[in-house]
Amino acid sequence: MTRLEPGTPAPDFTLPDQDGNAVSLSALRGTRVVLYFYPAAMTPGCTTEACDFRDSWTRLQAAGFTVIGVSPDPIGKLATFRDRDALPFTLVSDADHAVMDAYGVWGEKKNYGKTYEGVIRSTFVIDADGVIEDAMYNVRATGHVGRVLKAVGLEG
Repeated sequence: MTRLEPGTPAPDFTLPDQDGNAVSLSALRGTRVVLYFYPAAMTPGCTTEACDFRDSWTRLQAAGFTVIGVSPDPIGKLATFRDRDALPFTLVSDADHAVMDAYGVWGEKKNYGKTYEGVIRSTFVIDADGVIEDAMYNVRATGHVGRVLKAVGLEG
């Protein structure tokens, strides 16, 4: 698994969003992007993280950021997650985890003594030119959005 570093181009992608529309990173050039990867919609940790992004969304949007959440969930589950928790940002489905592989966030995990392959919760801040400003791997759901806000200069 290769980890991406600040200063490297963010791998481009086109994935379906919660409504089945294609979302491409390259189409967002000129906008800074917070791209976060999470294991599964509607699980406790992922709900905490998504709701924290929701609660900070106005500040991020006012500062010119687009927020995109990526998981391997099917688009129907993403739509339910968005509606259930009033998430104002885009959720995309990476069902075959090709984008997760490109970002180095699909890999070996351990839970209750069992080892398996899955999403390593991670967030990337991407500048308007499509270059990674910050790469945060293996983060905890609780308190993570505060760290993102600090990294982008919205919280001191």
